Amino acid sequence: MVFVSFAYCKKSSASAEENFAALLPLLNLVSNVNFCPKTPLPAEIHIATTVISANANVAGFSDAKKAVNGICGAGELVGSLDVYALDITGPGATMVLSWGGKTVKNVSGDDFIVYDNSFRISDETNTYAMDPSVIQVSIDGTNFCGFNPSYTGASVNLMNSWLRFGGLRPVYFNMTTKPFTNEDLFANTGGSFLLGGGDGFDLNNLDDTDPNDIGCDSTLANQIKASGFKFLKITSAANVDNPNTPGSKFPWPPGSYNGSDIDGVVARELQ
Repeated sequence: MVFVSFAYCKKSSASAEENFAALLPLLNLVSNVNFCPKTPLPAEIHIATTVISANANVAGFSDAKKAVNGICGAGELVGSLDVYALDITGPGATMVLSWGGKTVKNVSGDDFIVYDNSFRISDETNTYAMDPSVIQVSIDGTNFCGFNPSYTGASVNLMNSWLRFGGLRPVYFNMTTKPFTNEDLFANTGGSFLLGGGDGFDLNNLDDTDPNDIGCDSTLANQIKASGFKFLKITSAANVDNPNTPGSKFPWPPGSYNGSDIDGVVARELQ
């Protein structure tokens, strides 16, 4: 007998009807749940493979290997369960990943993609159950530079309220049921969406003016742009100071009992 849990790693403020509608597509995925991710990982997909630090302990989602074992997206209306959940605040709200000593290069367009488990919660295409995360990169694992994320204040569930965060867009890429080539993953389908979903970041957009990026200056930012990076830090937005509202953190979607849910990170090119 197969038992299927419909417990998500996040709760949203959507209505009961909307949440139920979001659950329905999962019924069609039950037969595939246990077959993702693939083993071994496909060599052509440049997945971050090493957990440098991870201190969260969210019940049911505390296995940090889930953040480096492959991408198992479930599409527009369902959040993946193959994730490592960060805490909302505190030491467990941050994790650091790497590519086992390899360097992520700065190439044309997006250089890496962060995969979470956001899913749409209404007919409004801009309304999602999201896990906004602050993304930073480093050469030495000590000094990090980020992308100066900004929250407009409109609504925590409106995607366009969040600029330059991870954890916003659904994940269509599934290594078993919906595979892509590494290059396909970086193809833009219009606007800010990528073919395989997730949130893309271009190293040319690094911004050393964010006061949260202690240790980052124009010299380091330019060095990363020129030579690439080795370490990537992901932090639940609720654990990061909001420069637009001094003395307070970025907001967090109401009803969520944990922080960002990490399915994995893919680089465009490595060296």
